[in-house]
Amino acid sequence: MKKLIFFLFCLFFLQNVSAQQNINQILIESMSWGKDLKIHIELSNDSNYILDIKELTHSSALNDSLNTDFTYYPVRLSEDFIEKLKQKEYSSDFDTSSIQNQQSDKTLWSALHYSIGGGWVHFINCFLFAFESGNLSITAPLMKRPESNWKPSPMTESFKRTRKWEYYVPVSQKEAIKEYKLKLSEKNLSDLKDVPKDFIDLFLNTNDKQYLKMQMDENKKDLAKIDMIKILLGSNYLGETQIKYIKSMVQKAVTKYAENQLPSVVIFDNFNAAVALILNESGYKIEKIVFAKEKDLSPLEIENRIIVITDIIKNINNVNKELFQQKLKTYYN
Repeated sequence: MKKLIFFLFCLFFLQNVSAQQNINQILIESMSWGKDLKIHIELSNDSNYILDIKELTHSSALNDSLNTDFTYYPVRLSEDFIEKLKQKEYSSDFDTSSIQNQQSDKTLWSALHYSIGGGWVHFINCFLFAFESGNLSITAPLMKRPESNWKPSPMTESFKRTRKWEYYVPVSQKEAIKEYKLKLSEKNLSDLKDVPKDFIDLFLNTNDKQYLKMQMDENKKDLAKIDMIKILLGSNYLGETQIKYIKSMVQKAVTKYAENQLPSVVIFDNFNAAVALILNESGYKIEKIVFAKEKDLSPLEIENRIIVITDIIKNINNVNKELFQQKLKTYYN
């Protein structure tokens, strides 16, 4: 009798946990491609969104699937990925007691990879969200260089390049673009080689006056892209204190990631398809697919297009994973 009661209690408990998880998980209930060139979305929490197709990310999906570089889509993080990150404690006082932490904090990339896991697209998305949410700042007190009249003897190249910087990374656009061009000429772009081209173009085409206007207009998304590039440009000049600060703020931001963010939709121009994507631990995952003028398509045409798009996302994930494994080897060999 006691075993039966215990079994029923466990069953009741598990059902409640499962139900609670389903309540917390916000899914797309319906999605349609309107005649007004807008995507209409209704979520499971009864919220509704209308997304302008012109403002969404557009992709030549077939080309992306054949790409030999990382394919990056700006998509929201999945609930299961966030939950795994929440199980990892972040340290606001930069705890150095763990030998594994000490080893991982030697470089910015290894520190972030150890703390958030996933692949390169996770690295970029989590980094950007830390900036967009205001948790991470390139002008935070811990990023400021101490005032000193000390000079190395003999003079080093790194000192020559950074001696006028107020922070450990180039904060002004003039300083940052100069450092980018130097690294480019030296063929020493490192992680910047894998940053999306449109991020780099935005960075190079923004002067200090335009950057200041972005700040005044609170253009957080573009500022995040530029500031991420600035941190990567200065990554080889960071000390462990700065690396631990950045790691901690990225972790903190992602564990507070808003579940009710706008759904992420990418327009696959080859198929006139709107694809709602999330990023889980394995890579991109399709939530829903809708087509322009879907009523004019036969059920078989729709099914075949969905199969092809699903295969494209699978192939993108496989290529991203393979490239990421190669990247790991260059860091840890």
